[in-house]
Amino acid sequence: MTDAVEPSTSAREPNPNAILHPRREPFEHGLLQIPKLIFTDPVQALTPLKLKFASSTSLRVDSATLAEAFQISPDHARLVLDTLASVLHSESDPLVKARPDEVDSVGADLRDLILFLYIQSYKKLLPRSHSSASAAVADVWPSTSAFDGFLSALSPLQFVRCNNRRFMPSQADEEVHQLSYLQKHLANILSLLAEPTEGEGDESLVLTMEGFEHLGFLIQFGERGYEGIPLSQAAPFFANSDPDMPAVPVPASHIHDWLKQSLASALEHITERISAKENGPSSGSDQDVAMTDACPSSIKATPSARGLCFIEGISKSSYVKQAPDLRGSSVKVINCHDSVIYILGPMRYATVCGCSDTTIVLGAVGKAVRVEHCERVHVIMATKRVCIANCRECVFFLGVNQRPLMVGDNHKLQVAPYNTFYAQLEEHMAEVGIETSINRWDEPLALGVVDPHDSLSHPAGVSDAQAESATHLDPDQFTNFLIPNWFEGELPGSTKDNPFPLPDLYSASQQRNLKNLDEIKQMLREAPLEENRKRELSCALHVYFKDWLYASGNIRQLYCLQGE
Repeated sequence: MTDAVEPSTSAREPNPNAILHPRREPFEHGLLQIPKLIFTDPVQALTPLKLKFASSTSLRVDSATLAEAFQISPDHARLVLDTLASVLHSESDPLVKARPDEVDSVGADLRDLILFLYIQSYKKLLPRSHSSASAAVADVWPSTSAFDGFLSALSPLQFVRCNNRRFMPSQADEEVHQLSYLQKHLANILSLLAEPTEGEGDESLVLTMEGFEHLGFLIQFGERGYEGIPLSQAAPFFANSDPDMPAVPVPASHIHDWLKQSLASALEHITERISAKENGPSSGSDQDVAMTDACPSSIKATPSARGLCFIEGISKSSYVKQAPDLRGSSVKVINCHDSVIYILGPMRYATVCGCSDTTIVLGAVGKAVRVEHCERVHVIMATKRVCIANCRECVFFLGVNQRPLMVGDNHKLQVAPYNTFYAQLEEHMAEVGIETSINRWDEPLALGVVDPHDSLSHPAGVSDAQAESATHLDPDQFTNFLIPNWFEGELPGSTKDNPFPLPDLYSASQQRNLKNLDEIKQMLREAPLEENRKRELSCALHVYFKDWLYASGNIRQLYCLQGE
């Protein structure tokens, strides 16, 4: 048992500029469609797991223990650990540092795991409606169409039609929703982190400084919106603790009261910002991010104060973003169509949402990628993990260290090995911890069709349906994707070829195509043609190539590259 005392009166007051924010990563990249882990009563479901480790010297849980505790498969238990590792707040946690073959032996910290499992009950924010556009909203949300089949969910085409800043939740809208969720569940969350002590009533549960720090999985404090203030420094409870002595535990009720006030202040602050935006001048962009990039025409590349870069609304264009603009950032590519987008740098997270007929190259994503509500996109990515949801007729060229996750209403998806490179790629991959020796592109893992985290009601019997997986791209259709070197000499790098080894079938097909090309070139060179016939043949080849450029849309990319 531990004894609780009143917090020291010498502890400093919280920084008045420090504003509480929810950590968006667990809510955006940490929700899994595993029905057995979505609890009606999270406290009742998770308390036995907590009690099991109460007398243990180790507070780390491996996948076998997790599978047994919740009656899930070993694959799903391992998926939980991998997903948790990708959204943890502490880069020093052994699970984050573990190599793939070490994950089970390292296990997850019990307190982080409890918080991760608790928020599996979170319901995501739905698109908002506007009375002035009720007809347009009714046309796409949430009614079904032939394109939807029997599911009450947005198809990619419908999503594209309503995916704009009038209807889609802004980052501020989502933050309000997450803050409200945390406010509602705060007492339960603290009770699961707290430890019993001598006392009665509210004083019988305490939080140690270490337990309190684990709340950093869900919340963070930022000074005027910027990240970087450790949780214990933003609170009055543990700030003056002697580093050589264990901090005195604090009654959970005191921490609850302080966090409740902080959540209320944060909600008030962000609600005022949303109200100011809605009542202010009409604008196509969110005012919860700062427009600091100078961007051509309709293109929006919007870096926010909290390390989130929006690239949205790109249409019939090519667009390039380089490493100096991306270090430490998370990137969202939203509502882009008929374009080619290069994001060539190290990132923590990336989201691609509501895009169609577009090729997107993601440099090195160290945590996770999510692709959702897209149609006919080609996404080339080097990442640790990827989740693909509600996409149709898309091809994914993957260099991925974990099994690709397929969820939702997917149709006609294809996966293939990674197929490109740029000069700095291997340095960026090493910076974010992607291993070139592991590529699990051909092992997709399909979960459910229906997302239990949305707020829609779904037809009976659909909830247990398994999502459609992806087929392998025919090796004969596999080609390398060439990234132009716009900045040759300015950004030197050591990568000279695709860093992920190609499987034999794809490598053989590639060699066969190169051999055929060489043979055709040789035949043309040796063809016994008169000079005027050679000129006619050359002109005919140019005409066919030009026709192909126009028919495929690649002529636009040439024009854009010419203007770089």
